[in-house]
Amino acid sequence: MARTLTLATVQMDANPAPTAERLARAERLVTEAAAAGAQLVVLPELFNLGYAYVEENFRRAEPEDGPTLTWLKRTATRLNLHLAGSLLLLDQDEIYNALFLCAPDGRSWRYDKHYPWGWECGYFRESDRITVAETALGAIGFLLCWDVAHAELWRRYAGRVDLMVLASCPPDFGNPVYRFSDGSELTADDLGPLFRRLQSEGPKIFQATVCQQTAWLGVPALNSTGCGQIQTPLPNGQLLMALLAPLAPRVLRYLPRARPLIGRYHLVPAGQIVAATGEPLARLTPTQGESFVQAQVTLPDRRPSPQGTQPVPPVSRVTYWLSDLLLPWVSVPLYRRGARQAWGATMAPPRPATRRWLALSGGVALLGFLLGTRLARRR
Repeated sequence: MARTLTLATVQMDANPAPTAERLARAERLVTEAAAAGAQLVVLPELFNLGYAYVEENFRRAEPEDGPTLTWLKRTATRLNLHLAGSLLLLDQDEIYNALFLCAPDGRSWRYDKHYPWGWECGYFRESDRITVAETALGAIGFLLCWDVAHAELWRRYAGRVDLMVLASCPPDFGNPVYRFSDGSELTADDLGPLFRRLQSEGPKIFQATVCQQTAWLGVPALNSTGCGQIQTPLPNGQLLMALLAPLAPRVLRYLPRARPLIGRYHLVPAGQIVAATGEPLARLTPTQGESFVQAQVTLPDRRPSPQGTQPVPPVSRVTYWLSDLLLPWVSVPLYRRGARQAWGATMAPPRPATRRWLALSGGVALLGFLLGTRLARRR
């Protein structure tokens, strides 16, 4: 039989804070959503930490019996609802960004982020497995933040789920402010026409793409998010500026001042509940601060299958290149060093595929740097 569910998606300020404080803030929001009738509540990506590129992230990774997953399970049982949230999970000799869905009966399901975005590659490993949770509410699929821009992940859930749960906390990378050691700053407007074209990428990814792919799957979805403005050190700032030179030659003059390099970002408005038709039923805005919205969706008695050709996400190739190649190349070396300093020498064993990928991407990045330097000299 068709069934109606009440869903709630949560928005939390993305600035880092102690885990106990963030869990208390999350508990208030989840309790309010439960009192309003929510049966499924989704918290933002890394809701227990906040968002920053700092070495402290390694030490704040938790095992499965740590405080965050313990809290998720206990809260789901206490409030008699399904509760989802992601954390940095210490899993034997690796760290993952793991999204857990906890049921009131004590069961839980885990999904690990497939595509760490840009600098995130310096703090946790990528994954390659999807998760379909067979719950009392229906079959639920999962994606984490930048995963939503990758059509092949949506395709792997086709015909297998009744509902999609998405958790995110996306900095608006298309509208950065870069601050250098002397106090000078650069914005997207200063980086040339290519970067100015990326200023609208955030809504294309976390609003348009989610609605587009949800409509193709034929199932509803809910996406949580962060809000506020974050300020964070950026790993390997001098190398980053050098590698951006082919696209924005003027950044070469800032190289001596790019240690440290600080990034300032607003968060993309990503929180929404979307009907199976792709129509937004409820959306969160940054001005609402820490809050939640809810909506009812009806799941049909027969699991839907996509009709027609899967649409291509309206995301530029430059965004994929920056997010999946250039910034990871800058960041991946940080992961092994940081994980081993925090948790011991057996952490983060090398992977053959990673070695090949780093060699290839390093060659491409070096070529880009040399071409950028040559162009800058001509000007």
